Amino acid sequence: MGLRRRQILTGIMGLGGLFVASSVPYRGNGLLPRASRPAAIVFPPVAAGRELSPRQLGRVGVLNGTLTSVSWIDETGRALPGALSADRRAWISSEPLGYGHTYTASVVANGETGHVDATAVFTTVRPDRLTSVSFRSNNLLDIQDGETYGIGLVLVAHFDEAIDRAAAERTLRVTTEPPVPGAWYWLDDHNAHWRPENYHTPGTRITVAANLFGTRLGDGLYGQDDQRVSVVIGPSHIAIADDNTKHIEVFENGNLIRTMPTSMGRGGTAVVGGRVLSFWTHPGVYTVLDKNSVVSMDSSSYGLPVNSGLGYRELIKNAVRISHDGIYLHELAATVWAQGYTNVSHGCLNLSPADAAWFFDFANPGDVVEVRNTGGDPLDIGQGGDWTILWPDWQRGSALA
Repeated sequence: MGLRRRQILTGIMGLGGLFVASSVPYRGNGLLPRASRPAAIVFPPVAAGRELSPRQLGRVGVLNGTLTSVSWIDETGRALPGALSADRRAWISSEPLGYGHTYTASVVANGETGHVDATAVFTTVRPDRLTSVSFRSNNLLDIQDGETYGIGLVLVAHFDEAIDRAAAERTLRVTTEPPVPGAWYWLDDHNAHWRPENYHTPGTRITVAANLFGTRLGDGLYGQDDQRVSVVIGPSHIAIADDNTKHIEVFENGNLIRTMPTSMGRGGTAVVGGRVLSFWTHPGVYTVLDKNSVVSMDSSSYGLPVNSGLGYRELIKNAVRISHDGIYLHELAATVWAQGYTNVSHGCLNLSPADAAWFFDFANPGDVVEVRNTGGDPLDIGQGGDWTILWPDWQRGSALA
């Protein structure tokens, strides 16, 4: 019978892409005798002058043999935990290498020619500073895992240090079920907002994650830990406040369920203490940020003295906040005469006691409030107007655009 050759592939996968293939002669059902080969211990490849990533696992492999013992000992004498593979040809740690360590890896292997041993020293990145991220809704409070939010939910990634925006955005992952494309929009070096082009579909599950650990996010700045949170979108709640009619129409899942007379911002501006104060209810798409059964409202908080002609300080019931600069839908019995007819407020949307109580119970964080046909400048993102930004402009706000 003539000599045939069959390729026998051996090696260790996962060691920096290492895979060794060898060919040996084959005759019939047996291998031809060949010279004995010594075991070869394989460590993770490291470029000259470089350090191992804190995120990666410690790994050791062997060619032409089996591993007898493996230890990775750090600078404190602590052993990195790990385990051998079933065939004893690989060892992998059960935790990542971590920041700022110097490991001495000592390995003994048994091959056809006997025992071999090897030692190698590895270091990992030692950051100057660490940063973490918190995931928030557009009310700037941390998102609660598993909670339900309205169709206008905007995700906020807040970093506690100024970061490299592009590097940070590469660590951020948003997945939706069903899939919906979206984009990040950076307000500054600490805050990125995410939303899709249109409001979320009720029932959508959204998961946002940041794989920060081991990632360089600036000069000497690295990610402290990974984060992940998942939420669900509830029913579609949209309230449309139209200054042409001085009424608010409230829709649930596309059905009109209540119409409420309102009195909005009286309009115009005033210069007080060198500051220009606006009394418009700015047009745009707001979202419900939070709500309180009683709120103390004080005009001096934004520079309008209480004892001035337009000043005020009073307790307000059933207040639903929709902007970061203090626009609410709230109860105000004193303006019922104006509701549905004329605008007399400083910018809030006044409601009757009955309507305010109903809306307070109805509204949830992330619900949409669209204000139409009012004067003044459009609502901006600093006030909470994420959805007012046109989609092409929003996409250009990505650090990876």
